[in-house]
Amino acid sequence: IRNYAEVCAREPMLINLNDAKAKGIATGDVVRVFNDMGEILVGALVAIIPKHVIAICEGAWYDPEVLGEKSLCEHGCVNVPTRNKDISDTTQSNCGHGVLANLEKFKGEIKLVATFSKQKFAIFVEFIEI
Repeated sequence: IRNYAEVCAREPMLINLNDAKAKGIATGDVVRVFNDMGEILVGALVAIIPKHVIAICEGAWYDPEVLGEKSLCEHGCVNVPTRNKDISDTTQSNCGHGVLANLEKFKGEIKLVATFSKQKFAIFVEFIEI
């Protein structure tokens, strides 16, 4: 199901037709979304959405280019350019519903998303009869 919901193996981003034209972006392009908090790669879907607004869901697993550092997330985890803070004291909604960011068609090397192929760790538990 994950592959069905992705664009170019990345989290989809909905973008307005006029905004996409102005940025040279078409459906299926890989787009870099960035701000001072971080940067992510997403797959573009030109759609009916308000102008100057993009929509990115929250399904992408974190896949940093360099683990342990502030780094480009190759898979499009929307938490990267989002502050980890509640929007108010009276709700549990997060501030991700109103993030300011810029975007551009990605010009770098498009790498495979590695988050699903990284080394897996096993936990071994020894049971002792008492």
